[in-house]
Amino acid sequence: MAIYLDEAQVTELLDMESCIRVLEGAFTDKAEGEAAVLPRRRLPFRGARFMIMASTMSRQGWYGFKVYGVGHGHEMVLYKAGEGIVAVLSARRIGQVRTGAASGLATKVMARADARHLGCIGTGRQAETQILAVAQVRKLESIHVYGRDAQKRQAFADRMSALLKQEVRPVEASADAVKGRDIVITMTNASQPVFDGKLLEPGTHVNAAGSNSRLNRELDEIAVTRAGTIATDDLEGAKLECGDLVWPVERGLMAWDKVCELAPIVAGRMVGRRSEDEITLFESQGIALEDVAAASLIYERALERGMGIKLPF
Repeated sequence: MAIYLDEAQVTELLDMESCIRVLEGAFTDKAEGEAAVLPRRRLPFRGARFMIMASTMSRQGWYGFKVYGVGHGHEMVLYKAGEGIVAVLSARRIGQVRTGAASGLATKVMARADARHLGCIGTGRQAETQILAVAQVRKLESIHVYGRDAQKRQAFADRMSALLKQEVRPVEASADAVKGRDIVITMTNASQPVFDGKLLEPGTHVNAAGSNSRLNRELDEIAVTRAGTIATDDLEGAKLECGDLVWPVERGLMAWDKVCELAPIVAGRMVGRRSEDEITLFESQGIALEDVAAASLIYERALERGMGIKLPF
């Protein structure tokens, strides 16, 4: 019998360390042809958008889809081979944690081993899990954060300092979250680049995770073209909705063959960094493989703990 898990239960069952680990297995499966992704599709509905995305994990026997965007709905439907639907999950927290976990995983395999100075542009709920994920895979000595609203910026820094038990310093300009940093995160809804790409230090790793619209950009063409290795969670999806990459490609500044997927890097089939001074870039669009992998972990833990509301099918 299928179960329903609400937002509070999902939050209780999903931690960052475990999510990074389960995504590592999922991306390895993708590299080995054992997982597939249907990129996000946007359907118009009464002046808004209804989004649907799906993935299969053949080796593990999981598959499912996520729908959201109309009203307050944000749901995940999880299936298991031979059983059909096994769970319906509230998916807002899943989306927040798995997006951070993907950047944490990319940082693990692409950032310099000694990277320890983090800068984050963005102070929303998604920026929180970006920082928490990177802190799981690198021992951070300093963290600088920037957001346009000074009051929100300070509140975010205070909250993150408490969560990480170390100082998170708010800075007054986006440049101060880039200069002197080993790892840079962008997690915004900006339509125009949020920093000058010339400011990136050699050897920096960038996680650009805020935009999944071809009309929006967080990075300028300088930042993108300076990167040696550029990875994304799914190349087909990136061609549809990654404004950071679409912009320079359409202007002839780079070609899609410069962009690889994160999966073969995670699986050890290719290197994520070719030198200590190479700038590396992970363009995170957020894919359903991450949702299905996280949902499977949540479901198995729910069964172990006897959690969830039983559904009549």
